[in-house]
Amino acid sequence: MSSTAPEPKPAALIFDDPLDRQSTDDTDRGWGESSTGRDSAADLARFLDEKPPHHI
Repeated sequence: MSSTAPEPKPAALIFDDPLDRQSTDDTDRGWGESSTGRDSAADLARFLDEKPPHHI
C-alpha cells in the first residue's frame, strides 16, 4: 500500500534587502530590557548598581 504524500517544496530564495528590516538588536527587548512599562525608580536603581567605579 503506497500513500501519496505531497512532496516538500524546495526552500525559496529571498532576494530582499536585510537592512530594510529591524533586527532584534535595534530594540530594547534585544538588549534584555523588559517589555513591561518603564519604571524610572527601577531604571535609576539599575543605573546605580551597574555604574562603573570611575563614574562616582
